[in-house]
Amino acid sequence: MKIFRLAPMSSMIRGLTLFLFLLPIAFFALAASGRSFFVYPAAFVSIIYAWIWLRFRPTRFVVRPDALEIEWPLKRRAIPRAQISEARIIDAKQLRGEIGWGMRVGAGGMWGGFGWLWTGRGIVQMYVSRTDRFVWIERGGERPWLITPERPEEFVRALSASSAGSARH
Repeated sequence: MKIFRLAPMSSMIRGLTLFLFLLPIAFFALAASGRSFFVYPAAFVSIIYAWIWLRFRPTRFVVRPDALEIEWPLKRRAIPRAQISEARIIDAKQLRGEIGWGMRVGAGGMWGGFGWLWTGRGIVQMYVSRTDRFVWIERGGERPWLITPERPEEFVRALSASSAGSARH
């Protein structure tokens, strides 16, 4: 078993996250200054951010001999190794060349992009915290996954070694 955390945010995503953190702070400041209406958008945005952190942003990827397990603070999902046909590192330019256009459906901007990436190729499951060094996971007839684990080269090697081991059984 090998454990890989979600990669640190790229500078662009870190900057966007810091900017977005200012929204509820500004709303709470406005509410504290006597504009009590602003407590509602402050609470609403804070709840959305908590929901993204707890249910959309994975904390780690665990490569096991029989599965790739994705863990969030409030849920887990396992992809059986038999469903993974390929894992490889892909950069932003290669990604655009393979999928063409894309539109995110889910959470984006706060800590990364999480959810679905709707593309000309179909829907891609996406959990990224960076704008480079993606890992593309092919799953045969299932939706591919696009993720950004820390140490992507080591992650791909571990997943490929796990694949070779499961193919022998």
